[in-house]
Amino acid sequence: MGLFRKFVNNTRKPEGLLGSIMIWGMNVGHARMAKWGMNHFPQMDPKTILDIGCGGGRNASELLKKYQNATLTAIDYSPLSVAKTKAYNRRLMEQKRCIVQEANVVSLPFENGAFDLATAFETIYFWPDLPRCFIEVRRILKNRGYFCIVSESDGTDIEGQKYEKIIKGMKNYTVPQIMDTLYATGFGSVQSFHHETRPWIIVIAEK
Repeated sequence: MGLFRKFVNNTRKPEGLLGSIMIWGMNVGHARMAKWGMNHFPQMDPKTILDIGCGGGRNASELLKKYQNATLTAIDYSPLSVAKTKAYNRRLMEQKRCIVQEANVVSLPFENGAFDLATAFETIYFWPDLPRCFIEVRRILKNRGYFCIVSESDGTDIEGQKYEKIIKGMKNYTVPQIMDTLYATGFGSVQSFHHETRPWIIVIAEK
């Protein structure tokens, strides 16, 4: 495997030096997309948030800026991402507003109905057995809680399809595929937004 392939494969589960560089790139390169996505979140005042696949931790910080009354749990199955997120959010952790831990979306270590809001930025591409993962997310949400998925690929763009071919375990989903899976796994109202000029998407599902 060439260096470029090794580097981009750290998107899925960052580790080592290349993973550290990738995490830094995630925080910087995805900032505009994440802000766009958050601007489309429904009106709410969540008290408990779960950020799934927290990467470098920037989105966790921005979510807590947006929702001043909330506490947030950030999870990732990459130990390196967990460490980087802890470093990025050290002050928020000291304030008891942020918890960071290693966990896998396939089997979330939380009680039923524990969260008002669950977020997934740039991560469902790598979730194995998408229906099972969506069922887990629905389980940990309170009734009327929201699940917000933000991705930079709409499943049809050339760039996304290129990376899908070289990143192990990556699958780009179209909006209809995501929405159909959400409905099939028990979510109620589902809506989506597509960026006017980019393949960025956000899908919002209510339990």
